[in-house]
Amino acid sequence: MTDHPTFPDLAGASVFITGGGSGIGAALTEGFLQQGSRVAFVQRSNAEAFCDRMEKRTGNRPLFLPCDITDTQALRAAIDTAARAHGAIRVLVNNAANDQRHPTLEIDEAFWDSSLAINLKPYFFAAQAVIPGMRASGGGSIVNMSSISYMMATCGYAPYITSNAGITGMTRTLAREFGADGIRVNALMPGMVVTARQLENWLTPEDMAAQLERQCLKQTLKPEDMVGGTLFLASNASAAMTAQALVLDGGVVTTG
Repeated sequence: MTDHPTFPDLAGASVFITGGGSGIGAALTEGFLQQGSRVAFVQRSNAEAFCDRMEKRTGNRPLFLPCDITDTQALRAAIDTAARAHGAIRVLVNNAANDQRHPTLEIDEAFWDSSLAINLKPYFFAAQAVIPGMRASGGGSIVNMSSISYMMATCGYAPYITSNAGITGMTRTLAREFGADGIRVNALMPGMVVTARQLENWLTPEDMAAQLERQCLKQTLKPEDMVGGTLFLASNASAAMTAQALVLDGGVVTTG
């Protein structure tokens, strides 16, 4: 794990992460554990072995709550359980996603609905579930993992790209609605982050070489590269920042 700056206000903070046991989510869980945060996370597959590794590596064990995030009631129940164990959620990281490739002309209604049920709907309902506790405790930070994919006119996974555009819009409206409560809502926009799942399913050496050519920084992005920006958005270091989209893509897209 790459060393990251220490954010003192994250020590002891109650943090909830969706999809926190694999890929980018696993790196985020470890990053917050290293800060001394009280981390709870959900995912469908068993993550007890991951929790064992995290406890051994950081001295801080995360709370794993098995959950299918497409089941809104189960997601709300998991958030309630985490809040009872660790206190009101101060940091929510909406991270879980499925960027499965699928040709547009082969997408049927069931696939479209299932994709948005994973990639967009849980972001809203997780935020809805944590906001009352954040409001009662004087504020909090919501970090929504989006993607630069919809900014690049890419193709091959239209429902996922549509969801990420929606996540950014949702980020801005929630930031406006709840800013007076001290709740900050920002999006983090990864570029092509290479995970084991992508390498197993569709990412080729040619794809990686082409991406490096597009990037200003000639280095393959790893899940660990998303941790520093997430910690920054979660912490008081970004206390004046909300309704923004922070791009971490090695220099592919430009903003402003």
